[in-house]
Amino acid sequence: MMLWLSTFFLFHRVSIILIQSKSTVASEVVRRVNMRWSQKHAKDSSLNSNEDIATMLPMDGFHLYRSQLDAMEDPKEAHARRGAPWTFNPSLFLKCLQTLKEEGSVYAPSFDHGVGDPVENDIFVKPQHKIVIVEGNYLLLEEDVWRDIRDMFDEKWFIDIDIDVSMQRVLQRHIGTGKEPDVAAWRISYNDRPNAELIMESKKAADLVIRSVDY
Repeated sequence: MMLWLSTFFLFHRVSIILIQSKSTVASEVVRRVNMRWSQKHAKDSSLNSNEDIATMLPMDGFHLYRSQLDAMEDPKEAHARRGAPWTFNPSLFLKCLQTLKEEGSVYAPSFDHGVGDPVENDIFVKPQHKIVIVEGNYLLLEEDVWRDIRDMFDEKWFIDIDIDVSMQRVLQRHIGTGKEPDVAAWRISYNDRPNAELIMESKKAADLVIRSVDY
């Protein structure tokens, strides 16, 4: 994968790569790209090999605030389905990506899992970042603004995993964060699995499908 990624170093503009996966995969891609850049240019005095060329921009920061969910017609349902596409703000996400493309840098929100809300302007994509790995679940959807978001990317990668294996991992994560097993199982059937099935349907829009493996 890394040899293929090296072609992006030829660009003098921002290349935005979508990875539809867990953030751990996207973070590892960023780490390896930066390591390769540093090694390749360590002996070139005209380049600052200490500056990262790649960074990650997660979709999580574009969750709707809890207060916005509270203001919906059915707040209980909105909170129960948090994580579904309609509990994000795709228009704000699109604006962020457009600014990045046009200006070469942007401030973006992160997500505070402890508080449960976005943190404004917590991520700074700098002009030095020529490769931006955007990570999220719904970036290949065809509906409404999501289609416009999908068209912003130079490359679209999908990390493919068996849905039953994925749901088992999500179940263990729910239990690990303190949910009772029966509550976690209900969460899977009511929200997580329907979301996952929607994500799997969007796989056909990817430029590259990478099979997930355990190691």
